[in-house]
Amino acid sequence: MEKRFQYEQLYAFTNAVFTSMGCSFEHAAIATKVLLSADLRGIDSHGVARLSGYVRLWQAGRINAKPSLKIVHETPSTAVVDGDQGLGLVVAPFAMEIAMQKAAAVGTGWVAVQNSNHFGIAGYHAMMALENDMIGMAMTNASALVAPTFSVEKMLGTNPIAVAIPAQEQPPFVADFATTTAANGKLEILQRKGQDTPSGWVQDHEGQASSDANILKKSGALLPLGSDREHGSHKGYALGSIVDIFSAVLSGAAYGPWAPPFPAYIPMPGNMPGKGLGHFLGAMRVDAFRPAYEFKSHMDHWINRFRNAQPIQGKEKVLIPGDPERMMEKERTMNGIPLLSVVVDDLQKTGEIFGIQLNQ
Repeated sequence: MEKRFQYEQLYAFTNAVFTSMGCSFEHAAIATKVLLSADLRGIDSHGVARLSGYVRLWQAGRINAKPSLKIVHETPSTAVVDGDQGLGLVVAPFAMEIAMQKAAAVGTGWVAVQNSNHFGIAGYHAMMALENDMIGMAMTNASALVAPTFSVEKMLGTNPIAVAIPAQEQPPFVADFATTTAANGKLEILQRKGQDTPSGWVQDHEGQASSDANILKKSGALLPLGSDREHGSHKGYALGSIVDIFSAVLSGAAYGPWAPPFPAYIPMPGNMPGKGLGHFLGAMRVDAFRPAYEFKSHMDHWINRFRNAQPIQGKEKVLIPGDPERMMEKERTMNGIPLLSVVVDDLQKTGEIFGIQLNQ
């Protein structure tokens, strides 16, 4: 069973929870907007369904609701930001603003972040660059849930990558994807529905194929993009590793199996080599390469040609990265955001902690 909520309903509730945690009005508004952008775009695994997880991390003292965000190292085109254990939903936009400021000044800007937390959907942060005629990039490391190719040990997170590229008349190109076959949030959705996973998503504690959506609770692991060596899992493993290195090794955050786990009940790893989760954000000014209008006109041409590629028989059309999310956002803005009953119950229980009611 599911129920639809208007964006304004969920915004008011979520914003009230963040302010009750002690976030400033500005930070609460930013965090709420980032979180709900996932629900609007159909990335249900990273939207309000995760709100209780942030609250539990705050209760455990692992999220600082009033962080002092600061640059700890910089050059004209780069910076390292210390997130002071703040919500990644707030820290990442702060870092992206710095990246865009540097890009405006010198053409490109790159910011590595340490001492942060889960930052929601990577696509939101990358898309911040679009309105400034910039190409945006965002990535983050995450809880170690992924076994590298040939491993039974979990060493990497789902480590997403997002790239947003502006066009002229066409909607922007927005690629936002985990470097695993499926994100952990999709497992959580299947768990709520009592369903098994498709093949190639997970393995058991011995490295054997599994379809158990609860396998992570039984010492199993997610698989890199590609699933197994024969289908290119070494490439997904490499992509996840690149994200881990850029986000954490480069910034001074905790990396690999030492990345802080999202579930508050899982103890923090010992002997952590860095501080908190890490992100990596970048912005490139289009006119640092060629006139923006010229580039965006050619992006329109590129997009139109790919849209008109001959589809496989029985398929409607070829999509451009970002199309499904854009269409979903339009539909949900009009008709409301659907939430499973278990998510609604979880939100109500979260609200009770602060004396906040979810209006239905």
